[in-house]
Amino acid sequence: MGFLILVRSGLYITPMNLFYFLLETPPEVVETQTRIIDEFLKGGPVMWPLLGLSVLTLTAALERGWFWLRLISQEDRIVNDVLEASRYDLSKALEIAEYARHLTIGRFLLAPLQLRQPSPETFRLAMEAAADKEFIKMRRGDKLLETVIAVAPLLGLLGTVTGLISTFDNLTVGGGGSADEATRAASGIGAALLTTAAGMVVAIMALLVFRVFVTLQAQQMDYFSRVGSELELIYRQIWYEPADGTIPPPLPVATIATTDGAASRDNRSQR
Repeated sequence: MGFLILVRSGLYITPMNLFYFLLETPPEVVETQTRIIDEFLKGGPVMWPLLGLSVLTLTAALERGWFWLRLISQEDRIVNDVLEASRYDLSKALEIAEYARHLTIGRFLLAPLQLRQPSPETFRLAMEAAADKEFIKMRRGDKLLETVIAVAPLLGLLGTVTGLISTFDNLTVGGGGSADEATRAASGIGAALLTTAAGMVVAIMALLVFRVFVTLQAQQMDYFSRVGSELELIYRQIWYEPADGTIPPPLPVATIATTDGAASRDNRSQR
């Protein structure tokens, strides 16, 4: 509406005028904001810690969401490049993993590749140790979300109980109560129930975020296991050479016993 007034009045529209116009808030929005603030204040002092928990939940969701977005969007390319390079040149695979060490998958692949001629057992042990360390980092924020899920409904119930106590204390016992007192009592009960609703909303929001992250963590563990097995297989088949040269596998015990028995019979027959 303000923009139309500017145009119809023939005023020159500068960027500053347009900026101030965009800052104008419609009356409907102002009324809605005022109503939300009034409902929030009706809930009493318990609404403030619930607000803090909701802010912490949103912060954890944004931080972990950015972490998973970066990882999932780049890990397939990094894994394919490292596995492809490891078939021809381990130093090239090491360079790729070193370049991607800011990501979880890069540090996981870098751990075994930076070893000097390790045995397959040492190679696998380095991957398992790196995977355990990275899984701990993936679970960052889980304890906070679990705490919010447990505490938010209890805070809501606490606010409801304290609100009901305050409401009932203000009631007139006996038949002297008026209609106004009954109306105020009903309004107080409704305001007391706001904290329960707010606590449940915060807990549900934290639970949804937590379940999404737990699912991503489980999928990532399977992905790490599959990639690690493939990298170890490439190392065993192409690059691993025992230090003492190629040694034929030992014969089974039964075969050794049969061979010794045949040799002893040949010696007796020659005598």
